[in-house]
Amino acid sequence: MRSAKWKRVLQNYELYLFLLPALVYFIVFHYVPMQGVIIAFKDFVPTLGINGSPWVGFEHFERFFNSFQFAKLMENTISLSLLQLLFGFPLPIILALMLNQLAQERYKRFIQTVIYAPHFISVVVLAGMIFVFFSNKGLANSIIVLLGGDPVNFMAKAEWFQPLYIGSGLWQETGWAAIIYLAALAGVSPEIHEAAVMDGANKWQRILHVDIPAILPIAVILLVLSVGNIMNIGFEKAFLLQTPLNAPTAEIIPTYVYKTGLQQAQYSFAAAVGLFNAVINLVLLWLVNRAAKRISGNGLW
Repeated sequence: MRSAKWKRVLQNYELYLFLLPALVYFIVFHYVPMQGVIIAFKDFVPTLGINGSPWVGFEHFERFFNSFQFAKLMENTISLSLLQLLFGFPLPIILALMLNQLAQERYKRFIQTVIYAPHFISVVVLAGMIFVFFSNKGLANSIIVLLGGDPVNFMAKAEWFQPLYIGSGLWQETGWAAIIYLAALAGVSPEIHEAAVMDGANKWQRILHVDIPAILPIAVILLVLSVGNIMNIGFEKAFLLQTPLNAPTAEIIPTYVYKTGLQQAQYSFAAAVGLFNAVINLVLLWLVNRAAKRISGNGLW
């Protein structure tokens, strides 16, 4: 049995060589650093090192759970993540289904180019654009004043942080996220659509009974991954858009970990908060994957 496996490996060694760089990357940058998670259970002192620092057990976790920030951090993180999932998951599917209906290939390619382009804008540039467009004298307020309204200080109002965060994310990533669904739709045989037309199916019926079933397995897997990553909402944009005035809704767990760990040098406490966040993601990933397997038969494992 073993000799047969090794024989297959040797016969396809080129394929395994392609996997080697990715394997090395994950081992070096993802698995090796995991040994540092031990500092979440220690009072880490850089001069003493990880092994020399004293054990404190679950002290840092208890401190986080009992802190006045815990409830607000969880509320901000979960609400922002759920809003992003609520709007960010179905929109690429809808966009892909709409693009797939375009008959003119020239228009289709032009629209794809336009909606893919925002993905290549860096987060720093995007945050700068938001500050420029939504400042007191920015484009948004100029339009509001032109229509007879009063200017709104978007960046200073806590209630506007989530709409700006979610809206900018949809503008930047919806087109790019639709690519994988377009690839799945491209694999649908034209003969199936022709047969459906001959049976009297209209455009909406073909979308419902041909296109959606074709992308359903991929959609389920991406939904599982999205829910499993729900607590790891993007740190960079949230941090860049934060101001002292919108902090009540803008402060989320990733930015809190950065501030306590790097700015305040509370390494062990930040590691404990980060570990708690990772465990929640792992549990959610397992639960959603199990539910998806039972409902649709598709999952990650």
